[in-house]
Amino acid sequence: MTTLLVIGAGQMGSGIAETAIWAGWQVYLTDVASESLNRGVAGIEKRLARRGEKNPADGPRVAAARQRLTPLPPGSTWPAVDLAVEAIIEEETAKRELMETLDQALPDAAILASNTSSISITRLARATRRPDRVIGMHFMNPVPVMELVEVIEGAETSPETTRRVMAWAEELGKTPVPVKDYPGFIANRILMPMINEAIFALQEGVATPEAIDTIMKLGMRHPMGPLQLADFIGLDTCLAILEVLYRGFGDPKYRPAPLLRQMVDAGHWGRKTGRGFYTYPA
Repeated sequence: MTTLLVIGAGQMGSGIAETAIWAGWQVYLTDVASESLNRGVAGIEKRLARRGEKNPADGPRVAAARQRLTPLPPGSTWPAVDLAVEAIIEEETAKRELMETLDQALPDAAILASNTSSISITRLARATRRPDRVIGMHFMNPVPVMELVEVIEGAETSPETTRRVMAWAEELGKTPVPVKDYPGFIANRILMPMINEAIFALQEGVATPEAIDTIMKLGMRHPMGPLQLADFIGLDTCLAILEVLYRGFGDPKYRPAPLLRQMVDAGHWGRKTGRGFYTYPA
């Protein structure tokens, strides 16, 4: 059995924890806020119950999965684990500080992974004494459903660390794809400019949000339009990724649309706040 510590019980962290307990791992889930931790655990419970209702034969597996999840309240001592995955806010300073803390608290053999969607793994690894055992595991949202995991190798990540993480991702039922440590990696380097261009088109009055999304869904066979997807990801996260791309490449094609920045400043971050390019029920 693999033991996993997930730091951050939001949408991504709770999804990673759920996927891991379903695969048979022992998982410790923690967050800096008790409210966030409780909400994350409640979400996992709800989704597990739905699995059991959908397929009653999975009842024993649901019960076993519940037993493998251990919530750790803020301030708890972290257990010795094989792998730690941070899934906190997409902000480099916060992630570096957490990596430094994990490095000091966990066994030397533990691998430290970041679920960052854009921040340099090489820079995060410099906050530790084990840069060879620091790696990126960029899960897609929603984690229990989406198959891909981008596995990002920092400049010092060892081949053995990559091999182990690739194998672990496969144990979780995912398809791991290795990429090098460049701003935005692959998924967001390609996705975010498309979302940003859709926001520019809206800002310029070319079409309504509904029209833009319908064109991309029907014309390009995308399951979700770019503005709807931005709301789902979180406009604050989209802005943070675009700023990483803009700084990292110094190329104006990654300049965030002013409308995106304005919406983030106003607190309209998409589904998580109930309002973005669309309005969502509470």
